[in-house]
Amino acid sequence: MTESIVPQLLDGYKKFKSQYYDNSTTYEELVSNGQKPRALLITCCDSRVDPAILLGAKPGELFVVRNVANLVPPFDDDPKHHATSAALEFAVSGLGVNDIIILGHSHCGGIHALMNRKEDEPQRDFITAWMNIAKPAKEKVLAQYPNSDPLEKNQHCEKESLLISLANLKTFPWIQERVAKDDLNLHAWYFNMNTGAIEMCRDEEIGN
Repeated sequence: MTESIVPQLLDGYKKFKSQYYDNSTTYEELVSNGQKPRALLITCCDSRVDPAILLGAKPGELFVVRNVANLVPPFDDDPKHHATSAALEFAVSGLGVNDIIILGHSHCGGIHALMNRKEDEPQRDFITAWMNIAKPAKEKVLAQYPNSDPLEKNQHCEKESLLISLANLKTFPWIQERVAKDDLNLHAWYFNMNTGAIEMCRDEEIGN
């Protein structure tokens, strides 16, 4: 039988409780005053990229959305389920965050799947459709870097997909409105797991 990680997680919980409940008023204040995060962070589900650990954030400081490959879909007002879009709306219109940060990373499994999928390969139920958001990034990389090795192509696609998601943010009307008022800042960051460095794609570098 596979060894369970649950005992380790419960030990971690005890440390968390000691730090934030037994010896601190952090959660008492967060409950009384409500959450007032200043930033929305959109990042990947990848277990190696924990935004709170990576950025040293405390409870209540970040409103976090995690999905496969840290993608932002374009605005769509159909009545279907839109988890990422709903979180965007709540963070921007409800919580009034000042910054939206899309945090990508190297060695992304979603981007690897996108880059290695053959055009005639049957579509998987959810992953293929979701990763098609970044398909223009794949096409651009294959056209511009035909002779690069697979790892380099993946890294290029990881960064290009960030720019697609950044552009998709601007298709949401309530984001457009606040950006136009200079009341909301949009960022795209890339975390290199090999070096520990974070690269920042600034607005002027992407033709904002």
